[in-house]
Amino acid sequence: MVIDPVCKMRIDENKAAGKSEYKGQTFFFCNLSCKQKFDKEPEKYIGK
Repeated sequence: MVIDPVCKMRIDENKAAGKSEYKGQTFFFCNLSCKQKFDKEPEKYIGK
C-alpha cells in the first residue's frame, strides 16, 4: 500500500489511477485529479 500525497488516501500501487516521478521518487494517486494537482505544484505536497 502507498499513500496518495495529495489526499492522503491509502491505495494499492497496482490499482493506482496514475503515477508521477519527482526528484527520483515515484508517487501514486487515487484519481487523476490528485495527480494533476501534484504535477502542477509538487513541492506543496512533498512536505505534508
